[in-house]
Amino acid sequence: MVDWFPWIFLPFKIIVLGIGMFFAIKWHYDEGKRRKNGKTGGR
Repeated sequence: MVDWFPWIFLPFKIIVLGIGMFFAIKWHYDEGKRRKNGKTGGR
């Protein structure tokens, strides 16, 4: 089990972190665009 664990865990970790970074960047980009247009909602 220990032999194949890094081969499964490493790509899974990279995919999860990549998806998280994509949505974080997208959220900040959309938030900046929304604030630039003057539509502030709540914050």
